[in-house]
Amino acid sequence: METTSKPLRKKTCFLPLILSLLTSSILIAFSLFFTSSSNPLHHLQSKSKTLQSQTPVFVESKLNISPTNPDSTVPKLAYLISGSSGDVESLKRTLRALYHPLNQYVVHLDLESPPEERLELVEFVNSEPVFREVGNVRLVNQVPTLWFNTTLFFICLTDLLHTFSTVPRDLNFIEHTSDIGWKEFQRAKPVIIDPGLYSLKKSDVFWVSQKRSVPTAYKLFTGSAWMMLSRPFVEYCIWGWDNLPRIVLMYYANFLSSPEGYFHTVICNAEEFKNTTVNHDLHFISWDNPPKQHPHFLSIDDYERMVESHAPFARKFGADKELLDKIDLELLGREPDGFVTSNWFDRSDTNKTIAESIVRNATELRPGPGAERIKTLIGGMLSDKDFHMKHCI
Repeated sequence: METTSKPLRKKTCFLPLILSLLTSSILIAFSLFFTSSSNPLHHLQSKSKTLQSQTPVFVESKLNISPTNPDSTVPKLAYLISGSSGDVESLKRTLRALYHPLNQYVVHLDLESPPEERLELVEFVNSEPVFREVGNVRLVNQVPTLWFNTTLFFICLTDLLHTFSTVPRDLNFIEHTSDIGWKEFQRAKPVIIDPGLYSLKKSDVFWVSQKRSVPTAYKLFTGSAWMMLSRPFVEYCIWGWDNLPRIVLMYYANFLSSPEGYFHTVICNAEEFKNTTVNHDLHFISWDNPPKQHPHFLSIDDYERMVESHAPFARKFGADKELLDKIDLELLGREPDGFVTSNWFDRSDTNKTIAESIVRNATELRPGPGAERIKTLIGGMLSDKDFHMKHCI
């Protein structure tokens, strides 16, 4: 029995050994074939790895600051025209005064506005042939806001475009200071919950009893809620490739009057942009002395001081029709319910269509007296010997 069982055991062990050697040989041959430099698949894999090594991994490498010297010497401006209940007529007047075919316009009525006012504004924009032809006026659909527009433009837009065609495009006109004063205790330290972030119905904010400390990861700045920002900085706020704009945005979600601090804090804590600030909001504002929280409504008595300020914008405007008509007639040359057309809109031939009446060479600017006024204002700020020492202080 013993002599007959031994050969069977050897055969049983020999078969697995042969199978394992065969499997190993196949795997080795397979490995050599696919890693060989002569294998075409190897070249494809190597090429793929090379391309992957050249592709940026981090978002910081994928985003570049937009060039600030466009081919055209004529700048293009984007306006946010915002209002609340009862502001429809003011928005119409402001849009007509600001309009130029080269620019872009976003018009906004907040949730406090009744539906009939919103429909009236939609009808106004849709029924204006110039807006339809150019297509540069857009409406925002029901976004809540705590601030609204009472600003009016009182320098011809052609004069503004002409002046800014010689100004560096990376500058940001934003009035700001790091001396936040009383706002530290009344706005920075209190914690609030704003129902506007989650509710369609407007209501007061909720105050939390606990206080918070002033941020140490970045320095707070405050200033005017009215500003003119460069495209590179706005893109930075949107993309936020180093996360600063998003962090600051979350902080200011619990901050009263956040437009008076958000952009100021972001720009003065961003190394790429903190030296691009011009400490002016380009507005004429009539304040109490000492200044209070809200400025005076402008009247005809403020007209001369407005003009002498050389600022292109002013606020606040109420229902003083005499002042508004004087601005239209003497400063803008605007007909009632018309545009400040300058040389971009020619209706001398009534037989022409709207499309034919819009002069295509709208980049040929013909500056008027307002150009000298705003040039004096901006030139004085940029030529100040301490200009480069006044960034974000």
